[in-house]
Amino acid sequence: IRRTVRGSIGTDTMKIQSLRELRDEMRAVAQGRQAVPKHAANPGFENAEALLRLLSPENRAVLALIDSERPQSLADLAKLSGRAESNLSRTLGKLQAMGVIRLVEGRGRAKVAELVVRKLVVEIDVCKPHDQIDAAG
Repeated sequence: IRRTVRGSIGTDTMKIQSLRELRDEMRAVAQGRQAVPKHAANPGFENAEALLRLLSPENRAVLALIDSERPQSLADLAKLSGRAESNLSRTLGKLQAMGVIRLVEGRGRAKVAELVVRKLVVEIDVCKPHDQIDAAG
């Protein structure tokens, strides 16, 4: 997955790989059989479905609110989105771990969500079963 970072011309890369592939890759690096992958520090996902679940229409609507309304706290974002603040906080934590947003200090003790990534480009190896996405019938 390549992601275009807001305010940047370049792109970052995230990797989709199974936990087994990640473990094997880490062992190969530790044993000196493989160089550290170029994008090893970037976020990764076990499969494309996990990424798509995180980028649900509801979560993308929240990202759009962050971009357009620039709420000054998570409480403001919760009101704008109609979501419970606790639910929203969990979602934002996952989006932050993915590198799509960052949470910064606002007024007082408030946290403010800022959009970091505007666009993701997904490349899937259709021959790898863990990347397969089943369409709902």
